Amino acid sequence: MGALCFLFLWGATYLTVRYVHGRSPRNPEAKEDFKILVAAVLTLLGLIIGFTFSMAISRYDQRKNLEEAEANAIGTEYVRADLLPAADAARVRQLLKDYTAQRILFYQGHSASELQQIAAGRAALQQQLWQAVLPATGAQPTALTALVVSGMNDVLDSQGDTQAAWLNRIPLEAWSLLVLLALLSNIMIAYSARALHKTNWLLVTLPLVVSVSLMLIADIDSPRGGLIRVSTPNLSSVAAGMH
Repeated sequence: MGALCFLFLWGATYLTVRYVHGRSPRNPEAKEDFKILVAAVLTLLGLIIGFTFSMAISRYDQRKNLEEAEANAIGTEYVRADLLPAADAARVRQLLKDYTAQRILFYQGHSASELQQIAAGRAALQQQLWQAVLPATGAQPTALTALVVSGMNDVLDSQGDTQAAWLNRIPLEAWSLLVLLALLSNIMIAYSARALHKTNWLLVTLPLVVSVSLMLIADIDSPRGGLIRVSTPNLSSVAAGMH
């Protein structure tokens, strides 16, 4: 992805420099105005990159916080299972163990088929968890059993919040504007160059810097791709505590 972006921007810069190379000098006044315009476009590009990076970081932090919240909800419900009758409590604890392992798989999944299997297993476990707390609460509707139901509701809701956060990505419109400004900036800088042999560093530097920035933003914004991913330290800790 980063290499394709670099080649695209570098190619646009190189072709622009080849087009203007050897042509007659432009009007000095127009040249100064064009430099001001180039500076404005570069400033706007920097701002958009900064804002987009901030959007990606905020979404990444949200996913990490929701992983912690989900682990806390599961851990709390595991403890509250003691409020149920012994047989129901044992069943709820075992289901919570399986559910925690399933949630860890959700963070580690890659392929579409694998994610479909994980989603099917998660839905089945959620149904079993909810059904496991209903008999006890129906037979003995007390404030203590209400805590168990409330905790189970938090467990199920936390999964929905996590799913929504993973689907919350940087909008396509923002990416389109960012790529358009990057392309325009490279073309304008190349167009303002007067000699090909003096601008070789421009043909590489700006496309490389912009490509690395876009690649980093895309890496952070992608929950399942790239090097920067949301791990499961809290869910793994809860799973270890259950055993």
